[in-house]
Amino acid sequence: MATTDLDIERELKHLPLETTALLGTADTGRIVSRWLIGILLTLGAAMLLPWQQSVSGEGRVTALNPSDRPQQLQTRIDGRIEAWFVSEGQFVKKGDSIVRISEIKDDYLNPNVVPLTRDQQVAKEDAIAEKLNKAAALATQIAQLEQQRDLKLQQTRAKIEQYRAEVRQVTLEDSVARDQLRRRERLFRDSLGLVSVNDLQSFQVKVQSAAAKLVEKQQMLAITETDLSSVPVEYGEKIAKARSDRAATLADVSESRAEVAKLKDKLGSLAMRTAFYVIEAPQDGYVVRASRAGQGEIVKAGEPVVSIQPAHPRKAVELYVKPMDVALLKPGRHVRVYFDGWPALQVSGWPQVAVGTFGAQVEVIDQFPSTDGRFRVLLVPDTARDEAWPAQLRLGTGAEGWAMLDNVTVGWEIWRQLNGFPLSIKASDALPGDAVAGDGAGKASAKASAKDGGKS
Repeated sequence: MATTDLDIERELKHLPLETTALLGTADTGRIVSRWLIGILLTLGAAMLLPWQQSVSGEGRVTALNPSDRPQQLQTRIDGRIEAWFVSEGQFVKKGDSIVRISEIKDDYLNPNVVPLTRDQQVAKEDAIAEKLNKAAALATQIAQLEQQRDLKLQQTRAKIEQYRAEVRQVTLEDSVARDQLRRRERLFRDSLGLVSVNDLQSFQVKVQSAAAKLVEKQQMLAITETDLSSVPVEYGEKIAKARSDRAATLADVSESRAEVAKLKDKLGSLAMRTAFYVIEAPQDGYVVRASRAGQGEIVKAGEPVVSIQPAHPRKAVELYVKPMDVALLKPGRHVRVYFDGWPALQVSGWPQVAVGTFGAQVEVIDQFPSTDGRFRVLLVPDTARDEAWPAQLRLGTGAEGWAMLDNVTVGWEIWRQLNGFPLSIKASDALPGDAVAGDGAGKASAKASAKDGGKS
């Protein structure tokens, strides 16, 4: 005979089992409902808990001032490494010698190139002095030629006046002689025997002599007038030649001065080039890494030789944030920072319970993004609110930061993230688009934030 479920249930009721008795008497539904109500109340209370919004980013430790960041020392000339004066990790002071380089170019291999170039300069300067003396002598010669020309013109003009006077005198004598000859000829014709033939011929000779003398004086006057017009030409040629020689000499002086200027420039370059043979430390710091090892290696101008880390950099953290978050930041805003190698526990919404993080504040916000599209934000220690950063921090240490924003509830934050809404800040905390670190507004907000942090 088959046993049904009803028969089994009847038999179980008559058995003396405690478990079956409890199953029949417990109010299971009430207990479950109480648990559910408790969980819901707990979740509701958790939704009302405060939560501080934040903007996160990753970066590394750097130096705030560019002069404090690691720098590579390049050689400014082509050369060969001759000697090292330091070792890696050594502390050097400003001006300490690091490495010495020798020449490899043919133009500078001669060790006497500087004195030889200086001798060339002195020789050129002496040549300039001699040429200036020649130019002065030519100027004196020109002045003398002009003086001689003027004197010659005066003499020639005086001769012309003299010859003109003589021509007038001879013309008068010729006129008198001719008049006397005419009277003698008349007397010779009219009065027989009063005037002899010899006497008449004597007067004829006088007339011819006066006429010849007149012609002679006229020719001398014409020659002298011709000499007067030729004097400027004669002396003008001489003066022009002297002036041309003087101009050529002065041109040579100018060329020589240009060569002297080039030699002076070359001497200055050689002096500076000599100073480039030894690479010195630009400031106090540590020799980090030598890019060239050993001696005898050839280096080209502009190639790095060694890296220097400044001794006392003002440390900062360069944090990279998304473009959608950069508008929520401004100089002076508080940031919590975690450094690689330092044990830390950070809950972004509850910074009060954070352990191992350090305080910082925004100092600089870049005006344009980096190559990966994120904006760089420089953070400095916020010693007014928190302890100083560890002294053992080295530049390049990884860091992560959370910029603290407004306080909201946990429920609001969950609802915002589920809907994909961006973070929000008060209008008074927004940064103008043209504001940068260092403005009065940024400093004032930083001071106000520090005061608020001290009061809290």
